[in-house]
Amino acid sequence: MADRTHPTRRRVIEGLAATGIAASVSGVAAGSTDGASPSGAIDGYLEQLSIEEKIGQLVMVTTRGLTDPHELPPQETKTAIQNLNVGSAIIYNQTSPAYAAAYNNVLQEWAMEADPEIPLLISADFEYGSEHNIDVGGTTHPRKMGLAASGSTDNAATSAEITAEEIRSMGFTWNFDPGADVNTNPANPVIGIRSYGSEPETVAEFTEAQVEAYQDNDVLATPKHFPGHGDTDHDSHYDLPIVTYDEATLRDVHLPPFQAAIDAGAGAIMTAHVIVEAIDDQRPATLSPAVLTGLLRDEMGFDGIVVTDAMSMDAIEDHWGTSDGARMAIEAGADVIMATGTWEDQVDTYDALYQAYSDGELTEERIDESVRRVLEAKFEYGVMDDYLVDPEDAIATVGQRSHRETAADLARDGITLIYNDGVLPLDPSPNETILVAGVEDLVTIREAVESETDATTLQLAASSHDPTPTEADNAAALAADADVAIVQTYSQATIPDGQLAVLESVANTGTPVVGLSTGLPYDVGSYPNAVDAAIASYAIERWQSRNATALEAAVSVLFGAQPGGQLPVPIGDQYDVGHGETY
Repeated sequence: MADRTHPTRRRVIEGLAATGIAASVSGVAAGSTDGASPSGAIDGYLEQLSIEEKIGQLVMVTTRGLTDPHELPPQETKTAIQNLNVGSAIIYNQTSPAYAAAYNNVLQEWAMEADPEIPLLISADFEYGSEHNIDVGGTTHPRKMGLAASGSTDNAATSAEITAEEIRSMGFTWNFDPGADVNTNPANPVIGIRSYGSEPETVAEFTEAQVEAYQDNDVLATPKHFPGHGDTDHDSHYDLPIVTYDEATLRDVHLPPFQAAIDAGAGAIMTAHVIVEAIDDQRPATLSPAVLTGLLRDEMGFDGIVVTDAMSMDAIEDHWGTSDGARMAIEAGADVIMATGTWEDQVDTYDALYQAYSDGELTEERIDESVRRVLEAKFEYGVMDDYLVDPEDAIATVGQRSHRETAADLARDGITLIYNDGVLPLDPSPNETILVAGVEDLVTIREAVESETDATTLQLAASSHDPTPTEADNAAALAADADVAIVQTYSQATIPDGQLAVLESVANTGTPVVGLSTGLPYDVGSYPNAVDAAIASYAIERWQSRNATALEAAVSVLFGAQPGGQLPVPIGDQYDVGHGETY
């Protein structure tokens, strides 16, 4: 068995403080892979890596919170890569394609200066295109529900292909997408339009299409959040969700998309910090052997990487702590721990796994199983031989005109006209006056209106997602002077009463009113009867991330572009799955 000498957290942090980087752990560098098959090369690594180096491959670190925005990676991350031999990193909110490429190159260069020289899997969430974690210059795609509303798995594949090309040019080889959750709970506060819908077959088909498209284009896909986060009424970022449905519901509704992903060859799956009582009523899936080993591995036949969701989320941190959580997750069957907390949390994660090994809770054989999966992914997705990228190529690739135009087409295909009492399409005459009122990203909506018409535009932006009675009255006063009103709605679960009051007040003026749902389409079911038309754009998710592509597509439909979408979820008992009108 390998030497148990362990670089403690004290040594790592003191070394960082004294020299900027700590002394490397004593490990034997892996031999050259030249001329060896991937399987043979991986066997060589497993024979030569020390236990410390193996444990490092099970840890994913983040740079978020360690430096100011727009800075290159911090020295703490260099220490994690070179002293703890971490195997992967998750990146957030890079400023531009060139910056992201240069940033990721620095991480890889640090990895290749280490002993052993093993490149990183560099990951991020790119659920709706490269702009998801690139501040400027990326391509924004429709949300998952918008893609499913188009009814075209080809559209979903196209979206994944473009995203893969763009993120690969920046050095990202692992995408935490697609979402395979079946959104059966309209009040779900965290999934919503991040899901393809409420029908297991639809979610399965779209998940499969995107898994294949990502991986055919050299990006490791990661369906999430196993075994399903679609029927929760709490957000695992802030609480511990518990789902109480029976085992038949789990198997008939929530598991089929994951099975489809496995059958399509998904290389990774992300866990849910959700207690599924039908399988394990004590532990969330992330920490449950019954879920990760019994269900996912043994029954469903998955042999790829199981990566946890962020372990700093309150569902884990507040109930088990990140250290115990990391140990329990690996023991349950996970391969990679997403250590997204503070620098100390990242070191504690490594320490907890080493301690579990020292205490005999984790055997080297069990650790080798996970290290093998990580190394297999690095070989399969070209990381071992092609780990650096050209920032100039990233500039040329990410956000190019053809990609943006295609994304706009995909978005229009999913815009859903739910009902229309003759007010749509809108008159683009310059003699018109149009009120745009609402609660979220009205500037984008108003500018999209102004790109369609030279009409006079008025705007009322509420001070919160729950407009005050005074704001509803002000909207009505503006509407009285307008020829038509576009009232935007947005909610994270249930539409606030203040938004419904704005709709009612504006409609009571007699001015024609179009309700533009920009978040959950369920909002439309609560619209007052006096609203003349309603459109669902599926544009803005729980964190209010901008999606100009979907909003502009929705406005183009208001002015006459043919709506292509059909509802991928029911709206109460008013509108069934598949409902959608056209001009």
